[in-house]
Amino acid sequence: MAAAQLGADAIGVVLYAPSPRAIAVTAIAEIFAGIDDSLRKVALFVDPEPQLVEASLQDGIINLLQFHGNESQQFCSSFGTPYMKAVRVQSVEQAREEIAAHEAAKMILLDKYQRDVPGGTGKTFDWEMAAAIVQSTNQPVVLAGGLNADNVRDAIAEVNPFGVDVSSGVEASHGVKDMDRLARFIHAAKREVQ
Repeated sequence: MAAAQLGADAIGVVLYAPSPRAIAVTAIAEIFAGIDDSLRKVALFVDPEPQLVEASLQDGIINLLQFHGNESQQFCSSFGTPYMKAVRVQSVEQAREEIAAHEAAKMILLDKYQRDVPGGTGKTFDWEMAAAIVQSTNQPVVLAGGLNADNVRDAIAEVNPFGVDVSSGVEASHGVKDMDRLARFIHAAKREVQ
């Protein structure tokens, strides 16, 4: 609710059990109760069983799926809901190949590559590479990875992404959002695009 009131364009929940931010699929309705229909409501997965994705969509609340694993375009597209595919950037060429394999994705999310970590590392990566990737695709690109209120304006200026994604950069501790950090982040990100 606070993120929506502060002006977030999308709010996501993590449906990946090993994450410290994971929620139960049954909590989706409660979490999004009272959230305006105009906001994107995102469910994040890592190589999920189809039944979990289907369960997340059952109430008609989630309107964007976010996949952070090795999911194929066929799998991601099979739920009849727009999806965002996360690409863990190792090189510009590798990222371009992965993006090309997901031309049906509504958006691409760029995150830092870290071995054995599917995302949410909280670490930045080479924004010059990110900018080259953004320039080489027609798909909207969302930048993630180590963003916070202190660096998001620089990231937007350098990369020119469609959007930015934050989680650990606005947390007091793993899975616990800090409202002051969240407010500062959203304010900084919105100032850059106005």
